[in-house]
Amino acid sequence: MSRGLEIIETYLSRVSGVRWTDVVEIIIISFLLYNILVWIKNTRAWSLLKGILVIAVFILIAAYFEMNTILWIVQNVFGVAVTAVVVILQPELRKAVEELGRKNIVSSILPFELGKNLIEGRFSDKTIHEIARACVEMGKVKTGALIVVEQNDSLTEYERTGIDVDGIVTSQLLINIFEHNTPLHDGAVIVRGNRITSATCYLPLSDNMGLSKELGTRHRAGVGISEATDSLTIIVSEETGKISVAYNGEIERNLSGDALKEKLRTIQNKPEEESRKRILWKGRSKGEK
Repeated sequence: MSRGLEIIETYLSRVSGVRWTDVVEIIIISFLLYNILVWIKNTRAWSLLKGILVIAVFILIAAYFEMNTILWIVQNVFGVAVTAVVVILQPELRKAVEELGRKNIVSSILPFELGKNLIEGRFSDKTIHEIARACVEMGKVKTGALIVVEQNDSLTEYERTGIDVDGIVTSQLLINIFEHNTPLHDGAVIVRGNRITSATCYLPLSDNMGLSKELGTRHRAGVGISEATDSLTIIVSEETGKISVAYNGEIERNLSGDALKEKLRTIQNKPEEESRKRILWKGRSKGEK
């Protein structure tokens, strides 16, 4: 009891000498631990961590009952086990490091372009109109198309499988890309913001056995990328000309042009109040009513 009181007194005596750098250090460590836990929960590391905890419990039981053979095996296998964990989680670790490299920490803390992002959203209304117009036109002549619209999850690894385009989204460009017998028509187009970044990209196919047997490879690829990322994928059927949208691993079929625009607006991330105020302010500045 007296030992515990001495520890508390020592701790309290040290609190008065806490430096501001100590507080910053605590905040940084807390931030890192929180993001690591979030990363673990959103990847296969979460299931792996639960398995490791189960193994740790058995090791503790073996240590308590002095099961020397099991403890000897654990000591000799530990180094190999760490390497195996790194190999198993290699895709997740690579993605985490890439996201850290792409993340602009300063702008996330001090968002100087916050007003611009609030007004424009993830992409403009013109981009929505151009994509919808292209899909409707391609549907009329039964031209197959696969358009992936990026949100927060990066699609860089899928862009690398295609050919760089880096062009502004227009209906004419999309129609020309997917036109039959052209070099870029086979594969998917990736849209980031208001630009087409790549064409002829390969996408992962969905393993969902619940999908209709009527759906071909193009639709399964659209569902597959929506399962792997938070992107929205637009599919135009080459057989029927119908427009479908895949999002969060689910597919919605037979959409009209207006319905497609509404789907795109749901991920535009453009606050309605902000855009309405801006339109009203523009009208008043021009003397409109």
